[in-house]
Amino acid sequence: MKNFICVQCGTQFAETPAPPSGCPICQDERQFVRHEGQKWTTLAKLAADHRNRFENEGPHLLGIGTEPEFAIGQRALLLQSPSGNLLWDCVTLLDDRTAAEMEARGGIRAIAISHPHYYSSMVEWAERFNAQIFLHAQDRQWVMRDSPRIQFWEETSLPLWDSLTLVNCGGHFEGGTVLHWPAGASSKGALLTGDVIQVVQDRRYVSFMRSYPNLIPLSPAAIHRILETLGPFAFDQIYGAWWNANVLSDAKAAIERSAQRYLRAIN
Repeated sequence: MKNFICVQCGTQFAETPAPPSGCPICQDERQFVRHEGQKWTTLAKLAADHRNRFENEGPHLLGIGTEPEFAIGQRALLLQSPSGNLLWDCVTLLDDRTAAEMEARGGIRAIAISHPHYYSSMVEWAERFNAQIFLHAQDRQWVMRDSPRIQFWEETSLPLWDSLTLVNCGGHFEGGTVLHWPAGASSKGALLTGDVIQVVQDRRYVSFMRSYPNLIPLSPAAIHRILETLGPFAFDQIYGAWWNANVLSDAKAAIERSAQRYLRAIN
């Protein structure tokens, strides 16, 4: 029995004697099955030829990304907070070196993930660090390895500790979630977004899509919902899903002007 991992999206599945017949996350219209067909690996195989890189993305914010690039290629963020560290999003590879790096920074109190493309091996991480996992209930169907450590929440927002707040703004997935960090950006506030809100090459802007690889846009209603749910929160910075994909000033205005540009384009 093994916990097989989809090579395309990096999601770890529940134990089975043989690889699953397919990956529902990749078969969904927002992702895709590899052109060579469905392929599987395991943590042991992945650790044999991959390693994690650690680099500060900002004060109290450690980036964790796998090299060579694996699956979707996102980097996770360890937000180091006085009452406990939060792992935002996740990467598949977890090895002893990575665990030691996390422990040296105070371990992981909980894991929160923006959307199913980054679920990766979240249960493996949670077991290693005795951590909770916070996922929005609207994305429950995409959990491929269940665990009592997973807490599904249903509200528009979920307060955590140290004034951290998970915010369900939808978009990319119905349960699409961002993290508001009021102590970030020298107490001007920061938003951790994965690619629910995608930081683009022109850092004055962001963008929004139902599917990035398949170029499916969001509806006007979805864009308005993102704006409405983020309205009450103050933030000056955004930390996206990739290395250095960050808006480091005027971030709330960047979302507002980007949304208006997007709405003009699709209309």
